[in-house]
Amino acid sequence: MLLSEFDYELPPELIAQEPLADRAGSRMLVLDRTSGAWQDRAFRDLPSYLAPGDCLILNDSRVFPSRLYGRREHGTGRVEVFLAKQMSSDGLTWQALVRPGRKMRTGEKIFISDDLSVEILGRGPFGERTVRLCPQGKLFDILDRVGHVALPPYIRRADRREDRDRYQTVFARERGSVAAPTAGLHFTPEILEACRAAGATIAAVTLHVGLGTFQPLHGEVIEAAHLHSESFVVPEETVRAMDAARRVVAVGTTSVRAIESASLRTAGETDLFIYPGFQFRRTGALLTNFHLPRSTLLVLVCAFAGRDLALAAYRHAVEQRYRFFSYGDCMLIL
Repeated sequence: MLLSEFDYELPPELIAQEPLADRAGSRMLVLDRTSGAWQDRAFRDLPSYLAPGDCLILNDSRVFPSRLYGRREHGTGRVEVFLAKQMSSDGLTWQALVRPGRKMRTGEKIFISDDLSVEILGRGPFGERTVRLCPQGKLFDILDRVGHVALPPYIRRADRREDRDRYQTVFARERGSVAAPTAGLHFTPEILEACRAAGATIAAVTLHVGLGTFQPLHGEVIEAAHLHSESFVVPEETVRAMDAARRVVAVGTTSVRAIESASLRTAGETDLFIYPGFQFRRTGALLTNFHLPRSTLLVLVCAFAGRDLALAAYRHAVEQRYRFFSYGDCMLIL
């Protein structure tokens, strides 16, 4: 399979630049894999698609301000350090993206603030860097003060204070993601309670979103691609809830990757790349946002719904002027 087979035309004005004032106010395209039919609905209708025996799986990873701006030790130019993944037990060595990367040599330091500097330790195969953070105090307290929410590049504005709340799910708990598991952004406490009232149980997994979720594929052949690994945990109580369920409804592609990885182990690192031909063992339905053309996330959706049906539904969403990507509308695939 070629990456070019997972493409569609998207007018730029359909890329949502702002969240809705109402978290639960998004539209929801409901896609039935059996009949091939779809319906234009609202996210608030989600509980009506749930029933006793359903288990709703949420990714409770919490976003932290992972984008840092500083200056070079021997220079005045601004440097961006995007923290992607913790690499050491003390939490100070990280995988990161650095811009301008070509000018940054191993051993060079970047000063972020009076109490935080970053040292370049090495370079990865796709331009990522291994860096060492040198905080004077508790690292995440400093990051909360000087870091920025790493909004995706298709949101063409700087992050604002309110993004710290809106680019975070209401059920976020375990800190570690650099980007939000965006299908969960639509939920409010009231919607979660309505899902329970419909008879569904709710269980959590944790997958910390990093480079594996959103970096573009390097190469055109799908089967030859490899993802960066991301850390995940599927608690035993979640495994039991899924075992007892009639149907598992995954909220977001990260939840899918976590529960499908758990068939091999319930915690650790996963670089699972799901593409057409994959045999889903747990996922019975999927709530997901709309994803970029030629992305690993769109490939996953095509694996679950079928490529032709998924892309036809995407074309319908474009025609109906749905809002796309992180702050956009969603799709429920049954």
